[in-house]
Order: sequence, then C-alpha cells, then structure tokens
Amino acid sequence: MTSDDERFLRRAIELAAGARAAGEAPFGSLLVGPDGRVLAEGYNTVAGDRDISAHPELKLARWAARELDPGTAAATTMYTSCQPCGMCAGAIERSGLGRVVFALSDEQLGELKPGGGRPHVPYEGPALFDEARVPVDGYYR
Repeated sequence: MTSDDERFLRRAIELAAGARAAGEAPFGSLLVGPDGRVLAEGYNTVAGDRDISAHPELKLARWAARELDPGTAAATTMYTSCQPCGMCAGAIERSGLGRVVFALSDEQLGELKPGGGRPHVPYEGPALFDEARVPVDGYYR
C-alpha cells in the first residue's frame, strides 16, 4: 500500500462520514484514473433514493462502464471505505475496473453490526439445464 493509496482511502472514509451525516449508511467510494486524478466519487444514497442498489461502488462502476473506454477503466483504482458487497463486486468486474482498495473488510464490518447483519437467504439450483441453456447457447461466441 502506497501513501497515495492511504490518502485516497482516507477520502473514501471522509465520504462515508458525509453519508452518515446525511442520514445514509456510512459508505463512500472514489475512482482514481491512471494519472492519479479523481474521476468520480460518491457515497451511499440507499435511504434518500429509496433504492437498495444505490451503493457508491455500484454507482461508480456503472459510471465507469458508461464513460470510460475499456483501456482507461482497466487502469483505474476504486478506493472504498468497506469491502464491496457481492452486488457491487459483480458490477466492478463487469465494468472492467483495474483494482479495488478497501478499508474495512466484510468480517470487520460484520463485527460492527449488531447481530452481524442481514439474514441468510437460501438459494436452490441449478435446475432445468436443457431448457435454461436454449436462450443462452451461442450468445457468447
């Protein structure tokens, strides 16, 4: 971890504090380009937007996918106050960002939450392979 990494992580933590002060969940993120310039930043707006997907990591990944060419996206670093959740991690991978640096891990965040967070939702599958493959088969060729 470089001193620049630490500086940008501190900015992500400042954004998280700003989110909390605004009545939102305390999460903040920023996206830094290959030249070290901050390209975009934001914080959690789930409550205000009434949108469970309004995490800053997801918003920045979506922004990058729209606004950056693939080469530039691959050279960026996202700094975030907490390890991205599964939803955000998927968006980060699909957007082609180059690197993520986070402050709190999932485990550390869980220790700060009363009761450890949300209840587990069971998943079942895979199922109906022969039927499910029909609309997908050949798409990725």
